[in-house]
Amino acid sequence: MLETLKQWDRDIFVFLNGLGIERFDNFWLFVTQISNWIPLFVFFFFLIFYYYRGKKGLVVAFFLFLTFAITFVFTMMVKDCVARLRPNNVKALGELIRILQTPNSFSFFSGHASASFAITTFVVLVLRKFTSWIYFAFLWPIVFVLSRIFVGVHYPSDIFVGALVGALIAFLCYKLCMRVLERSPRLKST
Repeated sequence: MLETLKQWDRDIFVFLNGLGIERFDNFWLFVTQISNWIPLFVFFFFLIFYYYRGKKGLVVAFFLFLTFAITFVFTMMVKDCVARLRPNNVKALGELIRILQTPNSFSFFSGHASASFAITTFVVLVLRKFTSWIYFAFLWPIVFVLSRIFVGVHYPSDIFVGALVGALIAFLCYKLCMRVLERSPRLKST
């Protein structure tokens, strides 16, 4: 059963990766770089401090950092334990796929997926009561993780599990953040 799932994962990856068009390669290479998203992160922090004034904003920002840190550490631990080769490092796939990047770290699960969905889920949860437009923030992780398939470095299962893990960690950190905000008398007055 597990081998069948792995084969489906490989087949879906090869199919999706094959949908890539050469003239869009530079777009996917740009999108996949986390540093190119810094303006979005700055915007997220602006929104947090705009809607959560003073100490509340600091608490929410702290929990956003905590969400990212927990997600990052957990992702690295799992990658080292599972030690799944990335598709770009599997010789049998070398002639079947388009490879635009060649990282050597392990594949399962995607750090890009876990981190982007953790950050976005947390931000959406803390800001949704202020603006319904914040749900559009999910466009970022969707495009971001699709880039990982088109550059040839992640299987769909890497992305799906990473997104799920990131969203779950974000939800738990959000709940803890709200509990801190509700129970601290000093934060209620700010």
